[in-house]
Amino acid sequence: MKILKFFLFLGILNLLACQQTTDKPKTEQTTTAAQPTVAKKNILFFGNSLTAAYGLDDVSLGFVSLTQNRIDSLKLPYRCINAGLSGETTAGGAQRVDWVIAQQPVDVFVLELGGNDALRGLKPDESTKNLQTIIDKVKAKYPSVQIILAGMEAPRNMGKDYTTAFHNIYPALATKNKLPLIPFILEGVGGVAELNQKDGIHPTAEGNKIIVETIWKTLKPFISQ
Repeated sequence: MKILKFFLFLGILNLLACQQTTDKPKTEQTTTAAQPTVAKKNILFFGNSLTAAYGLDDVSLGFVSLTQNRIDSLKLPYRCINAGLSGETTAGGAQRVDWVIAQQPVDVFVLELGGNDALRGLKPDESTKNLQTIIDKVKAKYPSVQIILAGMEAPRNMGKDYTTAFHNIYPALATKNKLPLIPFILEGVGGVAELNQKDGIHPTAEGNKIIVETIWKTLKPFISQ
């Protein structure tokens, strides 16, 4: 009787073993292969306090972070890098740019400088020279980079001659270097009290949402290809 029970026990073990062997291939068939990781390209925003999101409670409320959110929502393989420095002039940018572009590869370079030059009444010719220096340095480091130039306007209290000369800086540089131009990065925001902080210069969080739309119109074609 004991021998019979022993053989019966062995039979049950063999039956279980056969079931496990049969089930195993099914598990392997349902395994999903890992998707390859797509390397991200870099969009470098090089500017002053506007780029740096000065005065906002959180840098995530600035237009660089908001642009990244838009890119992520569209699942585009780009990373936005904020290289904004409050108080930066075009002369300061021309000195700083070498270090900044050496930190990581740059595929798209958004140049947003000049506002502080205008506020200080610096000569438009000097601003033009400095912006050209930045463009030349970026192109020399990354020949295939796409540079986008963001235009700025001078305050009206600087006088008509100055504001006209300053306005002409950006379209002239864009034409000379064959660059896409954002005519005025503060379009729809500059001079609108409720969209700016108490200083009347730096946009609020709501103002930055409008700036994103202005930038996106020019940026989109170069990152959707």
